[in-house]
Amino acid sequence: MLAVNLSSNKLPDTVAVGRLGLQETLRLAQQYHPDIAAAKREIAATEASLRQAGLLRNPELVAMMEDARTENRNTTWQLNQAIELGGKRRARLSVAESGLNIAKVEFAIMLNEIRATVTTRFNEVLIAQERQRLALTSLELTQRAYSAAKKQVTVGKVAPLEESKARVAQSSAQLELAKSESELVIARQRLHSMIGNNATSSIELVGRFDALPVVPDSLDVEKQLMQSPQIIKAKIEVEKRAAMADVERSKQIPDITLSLGAKREQLTGRQQPMIGVSIPISLFDRNQGNVQETISRLDKAKDELQSTQIRVRNELMQAQQRLRFAVDEAQLSKADVLPNAQNAFDLALKGFEFGKFGFLDVLDAQRSLLAATAQYLRSCGDAHLAAADIQRLLNDQAFEFYPATDSF
Repeated sequence: MLAVNLSSNKLPDTVAVGRLGLQETLRLAQQYHPDIAAAKREIAATEASLRQAGLLRNPELVAMMEDARTENRNTTWQLNQAIELGGKRRARLSVAESGLNIAKVEFAIMLNEIRATVTTRFNEVLIAQERQRLALTSLELTQRAYSAAKKQVTVGKVAPLEESKARVAQSSAQLELAKSESELVIARQRLHSMIGNNATSSIELVGRFDALPVVPDSLDVEKQLMQSPQIIKAKIEVEKRAAMADVERSKQIPDITLSLGAKREQLTGRQQPMIGVSIPISLFDRNQGNVQETISRLDKAKDELQSTQIRVRNELMQAQQRLRFAVDEAQLSKADVLPNAQNAFDLALKGFEFGKFGFLDVLDAQRSLLAATAQYLRSCGDAHLAAADIQRLLNDQAFEFYPATDSF
């Protein structure tokens, strides 16, 4: 594993000019993504809130002086300490602990999102590289077809119109190659932005776009459903709202203030100890409004938990179905559609060179081959995207869709 300087926003030189596999790219994203530092700051802030919630209330020192004349002056020193009743401190700690747990779960959700996004963009680059390679191959084929058409026109076997058609096909292939190169640059930029690097071509990605993700079993997905960070967050939110309701209920029990002091009479020189207690009377304000508000928000959190469970389950089922369909489609295309389309194009081109077919037959065969190839690449991309969606929804370690090696 490469040594990475966490204080730097640039990739190490060995990475900037080297080769990156998926796992190494994921590690770099977790170290250099700008949202990581912000999320860690939030966790530190909630930890500080937890420490603050557990502190006791400060005592109060009171000094009073009666009569401005020295000979008749009475001086009183008094120390007051408020005593919280009703479990207020315990309830505050519960709220703060829930806030810390939510911050940690949000951090896990963000890591899932980063991991899924990096995986998707990594495969987008691999697919863009394949599109560029296929566009270059297509250009070479059209150049070959143009040369064949030109020879056929020269010997008078076909009309000059066939040469013009071949030239148009060659120009279209050149435009497609330029488009694929531009898409590759954009895909690289999108990936490198996730790892704090603006380079577009200095890093070579190691992997196979056709290494399709494994479709997880439905029963396994259902077992992992309750471990979804989004559902866990919704559960903790319910706990937090319940703790907040306890805080407001505890406020209905008034706190008492104990007083301890001494009074000195200047005239007689006598000191008198003072002990007192102060108890508020909850006659009008019993905090009933705040209690009702927190109870309503608790009920709302419970409803949102149920809604989150339904939403995550539906999104998981849809993503799993999309993954299964995309994998089946890609495998069928690779095993049957692509070989037949390639064979048809080869036969059409060879037949045209020998004067058995017209150039329109070659163009039709080429279009079919390009369409089949584009569909195959689309299926591979859809499979990787669906697997990434499942990763976003479930625990990060729930399923390993790809082998844990830098070479896929």
